[in-house]
Amino acid sequence: MGRYDRNIGTITIEDQAVLACKSVCVVGCGGLGGGVIENLTRMGVGEITVVDGDVFDESNLNRQVLSNEENLGKSKAEEAAEQMSRINSEITFVAITDLLNADNAEVIIDGSDVVVDALDNPETRLILEKACENLNIPLVHGAISGWNGQVGICMPGSRMISQLYGEGGGADESPTNPSFTPAVISALQAAEAIKLMLCMEEALINKLLVIDLLDHEYEVIDFGG
Repeated sequence: MGRYDRNIGTITIEDQAVLACKSVCVVGCGGLGGGVIENLTRMGVGEITVVDGDVFDESNLNRQVLSNEENLGKSKAEEAAEQMSRINSEITFVAITDLLNADNAEVIIDGSDVVVDALDNPETRLILEKACENLNIPLVHGAISGWNGQVGICMPGSRMISQLYGEGGGADESPTNPSFTPAVISALQAAEAIKLMLCMEEALINKLLVIDLLDHEYEVIDFGG
């Protein structure tokens, strides 16, 4: 239990045991996904499925915590599972090296207690939302663009992602992301996933926290439901 001693107080011993029985699927292992996966690993979530059909390239080195000069050209999902297993060998990691699409989405996320959206395009986000709704799984959304980011929890039926992206709205990942924006948003996504799994009332359920790190403006938008 020593590895989790510093968790206790923030969460209870009983909460820690609950997390050990939970399964999370993180779709995307880049800027957002890498941070989410590491935080969930260190918190002791029992099973983590990591999904990404891409490989690391040099442009990832400025912000993606799983990338390094040694693993350029290697699978993001496989690297995530390998690196995190060295942090916490008690966790079961499943690496899926396919791109998520309408045909495989439900198969990939089936059995998860929570799904985390760490994607970088609206089209796949909408596919993921539909799959989560069909399987009645809550979805933790996150997106970044430069100094700006957003995070929220899309419960099945709320269609928050559709409202955000149905007409091309909402923040999305741009080619000009610094290191600190995904670090902030991924940490918040991990926190919201933990709160969901522990049934904490403070979770951003059907709400979107929008953050401007340059001017320090923060807004919570309520999508109801």
